[in-house]
Amino acid sequence: MRSILVYADRSEAMNARFETALSLARAMEGHLTVVVDTPIARFMAMDAMGGSYLAADAVRDAVSRDDAYADELATHLKREDVPFDILRGEEEPVDAMAEASRLSDVIVLSRDCEFAGQLAVAGTAPILVVSGDAPVTMPVDTVAVAWNGSYEAAAALRGALPLLRLAQSVHVLTVGEKTGVFPPIDAVQYLSRHGVKAELQVVERVGSVEETLASAVARLGAGLLVMGAYGHSRFREFFMGGVTRYFLQLQGGPALLFAH
Repeated sequence: MRSILVYADRSEAMNARFETALSLARAMEGHLTVVVDTPIARFMAMDAMGGSYLAADAVRDAVSRDDAYADELATHLKREDVPFDILRGEEEPVDAMAEASRLSDVIVLSRDCEFAGQLAVAGTAPILVVSGDAPVTMPVDTVAVAWNGSYEAAAALRGALPLLRLAQSVHVLTVGEKTGVFPPIDAVQYLSRHGVKAELQVVERVGSVEETLASAVARLGAGLLVMGAYGHSRFREFFMGGVTRYFLQLQGGPALLFAH
């Protein structure tokens, strides 16, 4: 997890996201890539005849503001002990981040980044989502892994391995007896081969799957939840709710690392 990609904007959640990415880069001795995006297509306008044109003055102003913001971030990062680079994008955030993530090990976003689910489909790296009120200090001491035996859960587990190696305790949680393609013991054995001692817990379902998982994670005091971006329908999971969406919207909940 040496190549770390973070989305930069001027939202209130930016500081927590940015500091989390810096902490992760330090813990992993990694490189931080910051994406500052100016979606040019948003400045397209329609005329009375149905034609389209680009609001050139507005584009120049927006690009100039974001260029200055990128310079501010670069000035700040030069005072940090992390190697970095800054990329400028001109597409929609999902497309800009997906393109930048081709050789990234992890993407850092905030819970208020509405495109997190779409990026999991479009991108190639696992996504670390943090709340906007406080940064997450890496490494996280206690990590929970939500396991349902799916290919998505396996992808998330592999992606999270560098963080799991640094954790003091790792708990593999499975709700009920349904195990999917891969039984939970496979996850524990996989981690063991990589030097991670994990405890397997079968959690009795009380209420919905997401509520059951949230209660188990809270009891453990886990600061990070690793899970696959899965559901009855992959696209419904991202755009219409489900377990992944529940934890993405859970303000005050643990940091979430998920993969598709």
